[in-house]
Amino acid sequence: MTLDHNTTLRDADPAVARLIDRELGRQRHGLELIASENFASRAVIDAMGTPLTNKYAEGYPGRRYYGGCEVVDEIEQLAIDRLKRLFGAEHANVQPHSGAQANFAAFMALIQPGEKLLGMSLPHGGHLSHGAAVNHSGTVWKAVHYGVDPATGLIDYDVVRDQARQERPRLIIAGGSAYARIIDFAAFRSIADEVGAIFLVDMAHFAGLVAGGVYPSPVPHAQVVTSTTHKTLRGPRAGLILSITEHAKAIDKSVFPGTQGGPLEHVIAAKAVAFGEALTDDFKAYARQVVENAKALAAALVERGFAIVSGGTETHLMLVDLRAKDLTGKVAEKVLDRAGITVNKNTIPDDPQSPFVTSGIRLGTPALTTRGMGTSEMERVAELIDRALARQDEDTLARVKGEVEELTSSFPLYQPQRPVATRIRRSA
Repeated sequence: MTLDHNTTLRDADPAVARLIDRELGRQRHGLELIASENFASRAVIDAMGTPLTNKYAEGYPGRRYYGGCEVVDEIEQLAIDRLKRLFGAEHANVQPHSGAQANFAAFMALIQPGEKLLGMSLPHGGHLSHGAAVNHSGTVWKAVHYGVDPATGLIDYDVVRDQARQERPRLIIAGGSAYARIIDFAAFRSIADEVGAIFLVDMAHFAGLVAGGVYPSPVPHAQVVTSTTHKTLRGPRAGLILSITEHAKAIDKSVFPGTQGGPLEHVIAAKAVAFGEALTDDFKAYARQVVENAKALAAALVERGFAIVSGGTETHLMLVDLRAKDLTGKVAEKVLDRAGITVNKNTIPDDPQSPFVTSGIRLGTPALTTRGMGTSEMERVAELIDRALARQDEDTLARVKGEVEELTSSFPLYQPQRPVATRIRRSA
């Protein structure tokens, strides 16, 4: 039996279509405050939902192991060229399927298994893939970690230097998932050079802020830079690697055939679209607003008695210490979810709670800024968060959820007359 190539998702599989529509409804009617999430443009989503998913293209543009790659070669090269232009990089690899896979491929290209890496501690704001014990990066390599000063919430670069001198790592990693301040890349590079280490920056969280000119670029300082493409960069869920020319061949070989097979050319097309969007003046204005909104939200929460780790933010995110409110992150996440406000529980430096409970929540402004919200809306969001967590009874949460839906209705997401969840684009 032949496949009907023109059958829509709703007709072919109404169960899946209904579930996707439910998720679309959740995104439309809730306040998305998870710092690592954003809303990709319709153009990015359209690029992902194309027949490019049908094409196998192991290898790189002009050097494939399959025939029929003429078009996908042009698409991937366009993504590479736009990415290099966006960040001023000597070399770019757009094939990693995720940020974690980008990190693993980069580590494998730069240091040998069993050698030592120094990254930020996960409980202090680092990332799982930077040598956490439960991640393969923490078993393939000998991982040691630096943290923040618990009193200030800031990285103490003198302490990191002393630790690097003692540990003598082969690779030093900067970047994390819950650090709200600007990282001094020049200081890290100086430390790496002193101990003979390679310096890698994982800019997954702040890549869009770098592209928008509101966060210093790590590219002039690090030999290798990794990132996701779906957070502040507002592209598809995927990864990338930038490097100096010296490491280009090793990194390309480590991605393919080292850690991945065929690249996802439909996702790479979506990356090309996102990189093109990030090269515009509109994106620069967006990045500025993301940071302004984060500062406004943090200030409004402090006015309501919440404690912000490090005292504030210079980026798109903030880490809220809930101990003064006698709350755990686990409780706060569940309460706010019932009110239509999506956050994630998060450890704070030297957290007395377990990672499954936590004493904090992480908040971010990329998604709400994409919807068009500004600093006045951040004031209202802070008030809604405060009210929900202060009372927690069903009547209060229902009223807050109603106000959340009223607020989001003024900033529509994906117009309902063309539901993105139930449409398959026809391609000639």
